[in-house]
Amino acid sequence: MDSVTHTLFGLALYGAVDKKDMEKSQKRAYLLTAVGASQIPDIDVISQLWDNDGLYQMWHRGITHSIFLTPLWAALFILLSFLLFKVKDVKLFFLGWLAVIIHNTSDLFNAWGTGYLEPFSNIRITFGTIPIIDFVFWVILGTAFIASKFNKVKSPSYFKLAWVFIALHVVTQSVQGWMLYNQYEDDYEQIALSAGFIPWTYTVIAKNEGEVNIYQDNLFSERELQYELTSAEDTDLNVLFSEKPEAKTLTEWSPFVVIVDDGDRIGVYDPRFYRNGQSFLFEYIDKTQ
Repeated sequence: MDSVTHTLFGLALYGAVDKKDMEKSQKRAYLLTAVGASQIPDIDVISQLWDNDGLYQMWHRGITHSIFLTPLWAALFILLSFLLFKVKDVKLFFLGWLAVIIHNTSDLFNAWGTGYLEPFSNIRITFGTIPIIDFVFWVILGTAFIASKFNKVKSPSYFKLAWVFIALHVVTQSVQGWMLYNQYEDDYEQIALSAGFIPWTYTVIAKNEGEVNIYQDNLFSERELQYELTSAEDTDLNVLFSEKPEAKTLTEWSPFVVIVDDGDRIGVYDPRFYRNGQSFLFEYIDKTQ
């Protein structure tokens, strides 16, 4: 998910906590933990500063998003709460732990995916059933924020109810995505989903050998073929990988890639992000290099 959504998740967790008997220092500790732990896995963006081998695509949403690292992130915020606010509260650990788990798990549902099982598995897990920016989340949480302003006593209940609606939305989107995925399994060797910004709509990317088709689809209308792409599967990519390490990283990171070998350049791109004749995840070299 995007940083705004993760921040809203953190604020919604904080909003779901009953704070009527808390001192100011406790409230600050809970706010720091809820929002900070909702953002901390994305600290991996700083790895761009020392990435000289084209590995950032794998590092981002990699080990920092592992489910096995979540207790350590929670423990960090226990320490920060004590150092900054002199607050000792075991509930902060569980709040922080929940916040990190929500961050890492929610990122599984969009097309970017995460290294959820690192370091035990390098597989990038992605379901593709929720868009990277989901405005339904914003509407649900925005409604809870507005309602809480009119009745602060019931504020925690409003946010808890918002979490119920978020869960229902994720389940509904994912079940529909799974049903669509199954409709393509008999006809294609490889399939990937990418949810659209409009609820219940999906881009389905399906590959058979060197042919890749991209469809716009949902359960309530006929699929629409948007693009037909050809992948040069017999191309030797060793030179590309040697001169452009990012290309090898992209090949390992993506569910599958389209290989380009058009006489002028050789490269690979992720078809899940193909729009208007190109993918913004495209790594290539000119053949004249």
